[in-house]
Amino acid sequence: MSALPLFVTCPRGVEPLLLTELQGLGAVALKERPGGVAAEADRETAYRICLWSRLASRVLMPLTRFPLTDVDGLYAGARAVDWPDLFSVQRRFAIEVAGRSAAVTHTHYAGLKVKDAIADRFREACGERPNVDTDNPDIRVHLHLDRDHATLSLDLGGDALHRRGYRARALEAPLKETLAAALLLRMDWPARAAEGAPLWDPMCGSGTLVIEAALMAADVAPNGQRPRFGFEAWEDHIPAVLTRLRDEATARAHDGRAKLPRLIGSDTDARGIRVAQDNAQRAGFADAIEWRVADALSVTPDDLPPGVLITNPPYGERLANESEIIKLYSLLGAHWARAFGGWQAGLFTGRPDLAPRMGLRAHSIHALFNGALPCKLLQFQVPQTQSAGAISGGEDFANRFAKNLKHLRKWAARSGVAHYRIYDADLPDYAVAVDLYATPEPRVHVQEYAAPKTIDPVKAERRLRQALGHIQQQLELPASHLHYKVRKAQKGDSQYQRQADQGRFFTIDEHGVKLAINLDDYLDTGVFLDHRPLRLRLQREAAGKRFLNLFCYTGAATAHAAVGGAASSVSVDLSNTYLDWALRNLALNGIHPPDPSRRSSADNPHRLFRADCLAWLQEQAEKGRPPQFDLIFCDPPTFSNSKKMDGTLDIQRDHVGFLLNALKLLAPGGTLYFSTNRRGFKLDPEAFAEWQVTDITRETLDEDFKRPPPAHRAWQFRDPRPVVRPVSPWGR
Repeated sequence: MSALPLFVTCPRGVEPLLLTELQGLGAVALKERPGGVAAEADRETAYRICLWSRLASRVLMPLTRFPLTDVDGLYAGARAVDWPDLFSVQRRFAIEVAGRSAAVTHTHYAGLKVKDAIADRFREACGERPNVDTDNPDIRVHLHLDRDHATLSLDLGGDALHRRGYRARALEAPLKETLAAALLLRMDWPARAAEGAPLWDPMCGSGTLVIEAALMAADVAPNGQRPRFGFEAWEDHIPAVLTRLRDEATARAHDGRAKLPRLIGSDTDARGIRVAQDNAQRAGFADAIEWRVADALSVTPDDLPPGVLITNPPYGERLANESEIIKLYSLLGAHWARAFGGWQAGLFTGRPDLAPRMGLRAHSIHALFNGALPCKLLQFQVPQTQSAGAISGGEDFANRFAKNLKHLRKWAARSGVAHYRIYDADLPDYAVAVDLYATPEPRVHVQEYAAPKTIDPVKAERRLRQALGHIQQQLELPASHLHYKVRKAQKGDSQYQRQADQGRFFTIDEHGVKLAINLDDYLDTGVFLDHRPLRLRLQREAAGKRFLNLFCYTGAATAHAAVGGAASSVSVDLSNTYLDWALRNLALNGIHPPDPSRRSSADNPHRLFRADCLAWLQEQAEKGRPPQFDLIFCDPPTFSNSKKMDGTLDIQRDHVGFLLNALKLLAPGGTLYFSTNRRGFKLDPEAFAEWQVTDITRETLDEDFKRPPPAHRAWQFRDPRPVVRPVSPWGR
């Protein structure tokens, strides 16, 4: 064989790079095709491509191409090939099928027809047939279906060439080695490595990008560890050629390893770093790569000169939700500008729409595919900043945030408050709410009020990036302790819908009451900070009383009342999720057995009921002798059209009937507290003329919520009748 026809496949988008690589390896007659490059090569060059190509997925040698009309034609075309001239009957073989054809729609059946054709050709020539081994064949035959034609090829590599042999296991959705190599070539890494530039992947996962960078910089043949190639099972194979090429590769690697620049891979996932270390050891770079467990949003280059930053940010399972992805991109761009000035940065992402949030202008964009997922490699020259660590822009926000933080820290220390709101859209251009929680380590919950359509989205993204950067810097928090969400206009009970599925709870202490909060999975955390004074009031007034919590949400107010010594309590809500959360809060304080099956058990003084509060109140009010409570708290949603309800709730429209029914359950001398977040809400005073009604809004807003307009309105309803303590069926 003087010249072999080849078709070298690669990931989509890599074809131009592969053509250049094949040219450098000695191939000729190069033609770029979708998904690969057609070429010609002599035997040594074909061997060299299998050994040295960093980009090729498979090196196929076409044997025949024929029209395809039906499966019988497929059999005939395959049988026409002189298979015994290519490999011995003692060799094991396998069929791989790719492509599509209207004539042959079932790829497995197509593979069986080719297998039968090969077996029959061997029986005719040798009297016996070779065995099939789909897991570990000596010869792999590739069938490509291309509409009305079929091509049969030998796979010279024998297996996909991205399997270098160093990656025994990987994390979720790893980059294939060939795609990682393509990204590095787009970043001109070989030239930069030769100049001694360092390389850092700050979200390295199982380390593929860094290990491929090491293979390139050390001039190591990417497939040098492969125990055998498919062409070694040819009848026409010349072992001496491969031996010479392997010896040459060994010598080049020996010289190249001595010239490696600094290579660093870091990730927050310690498990991923352990996997990366194992992979690097198998690749022969156990001591040549630095691996760190570190947050990409806090690492700094220290004494390293400017080099190459390249990463494939995680998505899906490794991030909680869309908000976490937005946070990552916003903070990553700000951090790179602050800490990595002068570096060349490459971001490979399936979410190029989020690139503007980074605040860096990409000077080059390349479209590539990660499997079937369209992605882009964005390349940035990170600008040098005059003051390392400085955040560009947002000084007005930074000053207001710092002023609020200084004042509120002093107030919180005096008041015994550990969790408070630092900032709430104080400046119109920076529409975020920032809550600080001690869990016990500080964590911050940031909610961005979604900008109206009249606001330029580029400006909104820039302001959010600046705000997040200043928040993280002033509170000195790792990015993992900054929890970000977008707060949009909600319909019905959608604000209570799950945003993510982390299932991670933290316990906070509020005036001696333990409460569970969730900073990731829901729009709200489970504790409304603006109700802190009202919960404390309930706690102080609850001793010996029968307490009713309507629209109880996560039962925080119930926990306060129970800790305050309430004789009994009833908590009502329509959501099983939040009733279970309320049960968790009671159990944290030793009030209730942590058994959901007993949350409404008759022998428990603190009971939880799943019900529509409006219907439940109506039912209780219509009883001849309704249960009575000494202390009632109700903080209904402003509007709800939950599918679990009969009808809808509009608190402005429905508050009179709702509250009158609740007041029917109030014992003589009892107190009902009503709160609403409805902007512009007006209580109907005439409807409650027989009750002592007091607006206590100002008394229920702590220092962190005194900015106008008030976060909520609150009223106290007192029953003027003398106190009588009848026996209640709802508790002692």
